[in-house]
Amino acid sequence: MSNHSLMETYGKILLIAMPIFLFLVLLEKWYGWKKGQDTVRIMDMVSSLTSGVTNVTKDVLGLSVAIISYGWMKEKFSIAQIDEGIATYVIAFIALDFSGYWIHRIQHKTNLFWNAHIIHHSSEEFNLACALRQSISVFFKLFTFFLLPAAILGVPGNVIAVVAPLHLFIQFWYHTQHIDRMGWLEHVIVTPSHHRVHHAINPEYIDKNYSQVFILWDKLFGSFQEERKEVPPVYGITRPAATWNPIRINFQHLLLLIRDAWRTRNFSDKLKIWFMPTGWRPADVSEKYPVYKIDDVYALEKYDPKASKGLQAWSMMQLIFLLFFISFLFGNIASIGSPGIFLYGAFIFLYVYAMTELMDKSRYAPYWEALKMLTGFYLIFTTRGWFGAEKWLASAPYFVVAYLLLAMYLSTSFSIKRSVSVPSERMRS
Repeated sequence: MSNHSLMETYGKILLIAMPIFLFLVLLEKWYGWKKGQDTVRIMDMVSSLTSGVTNVTKDVLGLSVAIISYGWMKEKFSIAQIDEGIATYVIAFIALDFSGYWIHRIQHKTNLFWNAHIIHHSSEEFNLACALRQSISVFFKLFTFFLLPAAILGVPGNVIAVVAPLHLFIQFWYHTQHIDRMGWLEHVIVTPSHHRVHHAINPEYIDKNYSQVFILWDKLFGSFQEERKEVPPVYGITRPAATWNPIRINFQHLLLLIRDAWRTRNFSDKLKIWFMPTGWRPADVSEKYPVYKIDDVYALEKYDPKASKGLQAWSMMQLIFLLFFISFLFGNIASIGSPGIFLYGAFIFLYVYAMTELMDKSRYAPYWEALKMLTGFYLIFTTRGWFGAEKWLASAPYFVVAYLLLAMYLSTSFSIKRSVSVPSERMRS
């Protein structure tokens, strides 16, 4: 199967998966509200969903390269050939789960690779929406070699391609606080209880329970921790992201590493900082340029810039519009073609950046919105419509123009209200 065909197939799968995930996220929100235990804050949820959009956009466009391909490993190292069958898929699933455990553990333990995973832990809530916070910062897939056992056994590459998205999607369900212990299943699979521990930053819990489907890997390799009723999990990262912008979160840690490597006077530290344990900083830089880190997790104040009901409502509307834009891309990859799909992808990333800067109440939000608007106008002009959408709906380009103008107006309006309210609040204090 060609790379373009894979992009089309994955896009069509996501057209089915996205509304299901969205429905489940909203169902959890409703259930928590009904139960009096709402674990889903609106702005946090929107931020998580936009993160999911950026991740799947990157994946569908194939913006990552495998340093070692599975096909090459199978060709070089296979000692058997397995025909497709139920057993083949089971072996592939177990191989992916074993590989996933070690990749996950390396991401948590090494400075450089933590950047690829930090987005997933950045929410200070624990719910189904935060499961969709996935990385866009990985451009080179370095750990394909962990699938070597499957390659040696001769598992066909197309089996891995089928099982991989299934293995990923199955990790969605256990990101919830509404399911308690699950009896004997606690000894077999990763449950919500196990994964609450993994997402917690309590000293008792941090860097535990790396398993993705079968919890036995943690028990086998000494990284298992049971959830304790007397230690309620506190979620997030020890250096809080303090933003709703998923694109910025994706690169925060990397930028800190780059700055530290540049600033330190010790040449060996410039090199080893990348491969030291997560959070390690050169002594001279740490002293001169301290970075806030949570000392007492129970005193954590969650990131929550006060947003009016109007801004919350507009953020939800922006999310709905975004899902329409991304659904059109995923359903029309072949007809849009290249380089159109990459221009469209760039627009999606700019959309998310401008939208979440406004959610952060950033002073630069209107400038990002203006750049998004001008980019949208440019794409309408160059595609003489909106990437062929006018074939199905003649007025589609006009709807896009209307949206871009409305977004620009509201971004400016909300920003003006912010700049007026800040001085008045200072005067009252």
